[in-house]
Amino acid sequence: MHSLWPNSSSEELSDLALEQVYAYPDGLDRPWLQANFVSSLDGAVTVGGMSSPLTGPGDQRVLNIHRDLADVLLVGATTARVERYPGLKPNEARDERRARLQLSPLPPIAVVSGRCSVTPDSPLLTDTVVPPIVLTCADSLASRREALTAAGADVVIVGQDQVDLAAALAELDKRGLRRINCEGGPRLFGNLIAADLVDELCLTVSPQAAAGDGGRIANGPVLPDLRRFQLSAVVRDGDFLMLTYRR
Repeated sequence: MHSLWPNSSSEELSDLALEQVYAYPDGLDRPWLQANFVSSLDGAVTVGGMSSPLTGPGDQRVLNIHRDLADVLLVGATTARVERYPGLKPNEARDERRARLQLSPLPPIAVVSGRCSVTPDSPLLTDTVVPPIVLTCADSLASRREALTAAGADVVIVGQDQVDLAAALAELDKRGLRRINCEGGPRLFGNLIAADLVDELCLTVSPQAAAGDGGRIANGPVLPDLRRFQLSAVVRDGDFLMLTYRR
């Protein structure tokens, strides 16, 4: 894995160097939302409904660093269900990195679910060390909210008939969770773009053409004005490109 921009080098990037590439800004006084996606050459975000066929070892290495640098992982309920998200687990590299950076031992997963569709038997609750945060709205079924609360989830109402994403980020901020790594899915990402809440996009371009019916990385309302980002880093791992853009 090598840096192509802004500092081109033929030297293999260490994990410490990658931490510096993907570091959050210092001294944050508000939530900073980074989105993390992989896409095929022809724009597909999934193959057969899953993102895993598009990834590679380098992409997974970077994904783990993204997770280790974050205070919280943000994910949509559909993505969490399809990808069978468990909670993050400790490991030697993660423990060392987060202790050195003075972060909590493990980041929680915050799930956006307007209908509060996460179930108590989800791996988010049954296969985790840190309980998840479920961001839902007041019109969701109270019985679902109560069942998740009883199972140990931190259930937070943000909005009446749909999740208010700005309010959701404010609730994470209240919990001291400002470094937010969003891992999808496309509808959540599209709505975050529409709400102008995305500070950074880390996009891995996979060297594969998928065709098929896989969607793009963002689905949501049509914007009256485009959101402009600036290229801040390019990392290459074989035929994979990892692009970082910031607002």
